[in-house]
Amino acid sequence: MKTEMVEGGTNTAGVDDEVFAMPAGMAIRYDRPAVALADYITGYHVYRSDGAGDAGGAGQVDWFLPATANVRIALDAGPISVTIGRRTYDPLPIASLFGPTSQALKATTHGGVMIGFGISALGWARLIRRPAGDFRNRIVPLEDVLGHKFTRDLVGALRAAPDDSAIAPILDTMLAARLGPPHGDAPKIRQLMEILAADGPPDIVSVAGRLDIATHGLRRLSVRHFGFPPKMLLMRARFLRSFVQLMAAGDDAEYAAIDGSYFDASHFLRDAGTFLGTTPRRFMALAKPFLEASLRARHAVLGSPTQVLHDIETAPAGDPRRGHASAASPKRVISHDDSAIGC
Repeated sequence: MKTEMVEGGTNTAGVDDEVFAMPAGMAIRYDRPAVALADYITGYHVYRSDGAGDAGGAGQVDWFLPATANVRIALDAGPISVTIGRRTYDPLPIASLFGPTSQALKATTHGGVMIGFGISALGWARLIRRPAGDFRNRIVPLEDVLGHKFTRDLVGALRAAPDDSAIAPILDTMLAARLGPPHGDAPKIRQLMEILAADGPPDIVSVAGRLDIATHGLRRLSVRHFGFPPKMLLMRARFLRSFVQLMAAGDDAEYAAIDGSYFDASHFLRDAGTFLGTTPRRFMALAKPFLEASLRARHAVLGSPTQVLHDIETAPAGDPRRGHASAASPKRVISHDDSAIGC
């Protein structure tokens, strides 16, 4: 790819450029997948860094929230290490599958480009044969699940992209060709995705009733396609709905804004320990420029701030290239070794 980074750019979704503002030397871009892929791929992202945050060669540290499954490809990047809970992956492969996560993720990078796309549970059912539960809180080489040829072709095509605007069309073409047949569980997967995107307490019995299946059937469906038992999925969604509101409020954040199904603040704080490994305020104080930018940009372009809360019913629709932007602030070009990162 080109060895220069554009800070600022044209966005075609009518989104205010301030949404994409980043510190100097960093850029972020989000694109919607083609209409035919909208149920399966939750969005495309490109993160770039010129490595200026790499203090003394120790690397730039960023933190990210628990998420659904993702594929990420690092191009011309320095070494990347990622920690999920007590497990560290160092160095990260060029092309990786990040399984569904229930814990915050810490990434240490040295500049470069990170291209990624989220996979919904419906997408998992059509792209990957093994149960999502086999990959929860894990990172594996992409070729282990999608094969060497597809991985090689994908990396090669992305490396040859003339600029960031060409990335989404490349991914659209390759992923559409890779989709397997619709899964027999698809209607119930869709129902569960819609439930997770909506407000509500983690009530397993009522969810099973809405899907018209037994609770053990709900667990099988949940682990197979979403990666976790249903209670964990519902707790994760409830926590993130509350936490992203606190992050958006910043210094004005108050626990009164958390989901009404929490008994009290201590109940919410216990969940924070589970999903963040620390208190909400301590997590918010961590360095996380790409997370903070992605919460704004993803919501503006894709309709929800995080993949976990992605709502296929309310996500924007329209033209396949229906919304993208690169980092904002005054347009300027920084020459550097096209190296990035981000999750």
